[in-house]
Amino acid sequence: MAGAAGPGTGPGAAGGDGDDSLYPIAVLIDELRNEDVQLRLNSIKKLSTIALALGVERTRTELLPFLTDTIYDEDEVLLALAEQLGNFTGLVGGPDFAHCLLPPLESLATVEETVVRDKAVESLRQISQEHTPVALEAHFVPLVKRLASGDWFTSRTSACGLFSVCYPRASNAVKAEIRQHFRSLCSDDTPMVRRAAASKLGEFAKVLELDSVKSEIVPLFTNLASDEQDSVRLLAVEACVSIAQLLSQEDLEALVMPTLRQAAEDKSWRVRYMVADKFSELQKAVGPKITLHDLIPAFQNLLKDCEAEVRAAAAHKVKELCENLPTEGRETIIMNQILPYIKELVSDTNQHVKSALASVIMGLSTILGKENTIEHLLPLFLAQLKDECPEVRLNIISNLDCVNEVIGIRQLSQSLLPAIVELAEDAKWRVRLAIIEYMPLLAGQLVSMCHMLQCIGTVCENLAGEMTSDLFLGSGCVECFTCSACQNLAGIRHCALSPLLPVYAIREAATNNLMKLVQKFGTEWAQNTIVPKVLVMANDPNYLHRMTTLFCINALSEACGQEITTKQMLPIVLKMAGDQVANVRFNVAKSLQKIGPILDTDALQEEVKPVLQKLGQDEDMDVKYFAQEAISAVAQRLRKLDFPVKDSEEPSDPEADKNHFLRPRGPGEDTGKAHRERAARVAPEEAVGAARFRGTDAAKGPAYQLHVNTETHLPNWKLQN
Repeated sequence: MAGAAGPGTGPGAAGGDGDDSLYPIAVLIDELRNEDVQLRLNSIKKLSTIALALGVERTRTELLPFLTDTIYDEDEVLLALAEQLGNFTGLVGGPDFAHCLLPPLESLATVEETVVRDKAVESLRQISQEHTPVALEAHFVPLVKRLASGDWFTSRTSACGLFSVCYPRASNAVKAEIRQHFRSLCSDDTPMVRRAAASKLGEFAKVLELDSVKSEIVPLFTNLASDEQDSVRLLAVEACVSIAQLLSQEDLEALVMPTLRQAAEDKSWRVRYMVADKFSELQKAVGPKITLHDLIPAFQNLLKDCEAEVRAAAAHKVKELCENLPTEGRETIIMNQILPYIKELVSDTNQHVKSALASVIMGLSTILGKENTIEHLLPLFLAQLKDECPEVRLNIISNLDCVNEVIGIRQLSQSLLPAIVELAEDAKWRVRLAIIEYMPLLAGQLVSMCHMLQCIGTVCENLAGEMTSDLFLGSGCVECFTCSACQNLAGIRHCALSPLLPVYAIREAATNNLMKLVQKFGTEWAQNTIVPKVLVMANDPNYLHRMTTLFCINALSEACGQEITTKQMLPIVLKMAGDQVANVRFNVAKSLQKIGPILDTDALQEEVKPVLQKLGQDEDMDVKYFAQEAISAVAQRLRKLDFPVKDSEEPSDPEADKNHFLRPRGPGEDTGKAHRERAARVAPEEAVGAARFRGTDAAKGPAYQLHVNTETHLPNWKLQN
């Protein structure tokens, strides 16, 4: 494209008479011929702006011929051009002139790069809908014929995607020609063309008359399904779904099923994989009768296929297959014909097969019911929970709610929950994360059951007078361990205290769950169990754990209320204001702002404000920033409570903004520099990051080591809430 003559020259060419307002348009036009690929690409992406400036007449007579003649360019530029032209109908004068867009798109549909051709075909399909029937036969159908009879395979592959959009509105004579061209492409010498035809066979069948489908499409399907290239045969399987939807049961059995049975036993695993992958669609297309007689045996063979990829694809479809079976007799079919093969896959040697099965097997419980689930499925679930592959364990954990809905929390707590609690210490952090995210739901269900049992125990005591409450639960199921549900509940509570785990994502998830657990177990449990564990982390040598203390306090303060927050949490937060790591200090400011609405006025005035004022004078730019924000929030809180704010309580720095609101950065304050210095101070070097407290002479202050966990990603500095 570089060096070619464009539509006009110079700024005046764009607007006429040298209108300076159109000079940018002239620049865009000039960039169409620029040697720089990026400039040409930018200009192509703004092609609609150029066309609007030129007007519809000059767009048709100058811009489009220029684009057509200079179609040889970088693939990225051609891709953008093909996309732009699909929306160009209004810029060339409307549907009456839509045919003007066909020449450049026809050229793009013949290029070697596949993505460019596909985008050109997509734009041609879009433009075809804007042609009238007369214009379609006069301009669009000849284009399709030229592409279908082109010398290069690239044009013939592009033609395959255009038959279905022009066939419905063509005359009968033209329809016959279109079908003939499509038949020729299905038997083309080039495998790439046959692949393209096979991929569009089902789409083309949907717009044909039923007689044509039986007489022409089905023979083409049979030929393509027995092609020497497996890449063609597997695409024929996909077309089978669309063809089967058009035929009656008798025609299906006679015309399609022999070919489909052959595909299910094809010598190429890729073809068998496609059958397994499309099994649910095939099942719906052929109906229940053929499914029972033909597809179930085929599915059994796929579940025990010699290739792991095929078994995994079939395992993914187990739940959908069972759901689509006729309701009458479904349970018997699953138990006798599907479940034996599922049991074998649970102990498959390939982890991808086991993982695929684990992602769907839990859904069978809702189909088979409570008794069959307990007797046949629970042992399989338990085996998968103990599988060596973490993905298998993770998939089972993620779908536990399906089983709980069927068998109830009592049976779940007795059978699966002990294994689930053990997984809270799994070596894979994603498994631990899934456990933590599922914990509030499990806890709530167990608490409900425990309260129910407690009520039953109370009633029994009143009636019999001899039954001891040791058999049931006491004191809100906090201290009782006499039933399996409570034992598991205790395990869940223990697992909830996992902010100390070494992976940040798990610490974050555990922190987010704390408030939900406190709401379920009550503030007394939080005060006795959670809060002490959290506050211990304030003295941890790892600054990440000290920061986690602040995150936990943010989550717990609202749920625990004013008394616990003021007496137990606030002193720890205030103490951490003197931390050597700036990241901890500015999170102290954020935490004080967060818990401020919960505290009373005395605590705000006498304890919080002095600490924030000190942080407001911190030498670290970001600590000062968040401290000023917190001071503003506290001042507003006090004003709402009609508590006077004294001038002496404002920041002592004479340069500080007196209204306590965040002031704009001065010209000498390089925030970028502050961030760079912070990153240099806390960024990890290999596995350990070292930092010194800025503003302290190196000879006077000690070096503080930052322990950096390398098991997973670290949070972004100063962006962590």
